Amino acid sequence: MKNFTAGILFTGIIALLGTLLSKAPFFSSIGPLASAILLAIVYRQLAGYPVSIKPGIDFSSKKLLRLAIILFGLRLNIILIVKQGPAVILLGIFSIVFSIFLMIWLGKKLKSDASTILLLGAGTGICGAAAIAAIAPIIKAKEEDTALSVGIIALMGTIFSVTYTLLYSWFPIQSGHYALWSGVSLHEIAHVALAAEPAGGDALALALLAKLGRVLLLIPVSFAFMYWMKKRDASQGQASISFPYFLIGFVLMSIAGTLLDEKGLLNPQIMDTVSKVTTFILTMAMTGLGLNIHFKQLKDKAMRPLLTIFIVSIVLSVATFFLTMLAI
Repeated sequence: MKNFTAGILFTGIIALLGTLLSKAPFFSSIGPLASAILLAIVYRQLAGYPVSIKPGIDFSSKKLLRLAIILFGLRLNIILIVKQGPAVILLGIFSIVFSIFLMIWLGKKLKSDASTILLLGAGTGICGAAAIAAIAPIIKAKEEDTALSVGIIALMGTIFSVTYTLLYSWFPIQSGHYALWSGVSLHEIAHVALAAEPAGGDALALALLAKLGRVLLLIPVSFAFMYWMKKRDASQGQASISFPYFLIGFVLMSIAGTLLDEKGLLNPQIMDTVSKVTTFILTMAMTGLGLNIHFKQLKDKAMRPLLTIFIVSIVLSVATFFLTMLAI
């Protein structure tokens, strides 16, 4: 029991250090999740894997990961997203389908790791680390692949969100068009907020709503991956996958958050606290995943997925830029 508790506390300490590190220059752009993963990777290389407290670390990387996804659903106001109109939802569907299929196709051409490519496709199309965390158990991804994907998505999202802000200041583009473009193309919610904030409060609200429309689509995409995995496993004579019950919690929390929000019962301060707690729990989970990464393995496996997601992100940005012009 002591080792179990010590393992959870250990991931909590690194998550706290990662959160503090994310306040520093440069690290503020990649966020607490990627910062904590970097600290965990450095610890693993210098001190090795803390085998004695493995049960607690496993609890953080698996159970707390699912809890964070469930709490993440509270952010979604389903009614508000649907009210955006079919054009925004269709743009979200396009982003997801386009990202996943282009990532798979290009990943095969570049001979990238298949599991990492699937995770990056979901992360690029839907909602970054949260989507990766939700899809990983469905496709039976290794923990090191999940951690690697989260690190890559954080880096790529940061590069593109900063690039977007520069483009907004350099080129004549309407704030509404820019906001919608940011919301349907950037990787994480934090990246969307970073890019859209210079365009003003109304633009930021539109960008976040467009992004949350993509988050809502995490549910059908997850079930689509489940269906695909079941067919694949059946054809290969493998055991069927276990149902990801945490998705039910995600749906229920989304419904609860929608009802409470519509009735004006969601206190902004409470929601801000819940959001911070959710992020910290997810950071603890990412710490547990990061401890499984060997630096040599990271170096060997990262380059091709990095190149793949970079190309896909560029093509997605260009395609959605012109499509959003039609929607505004």
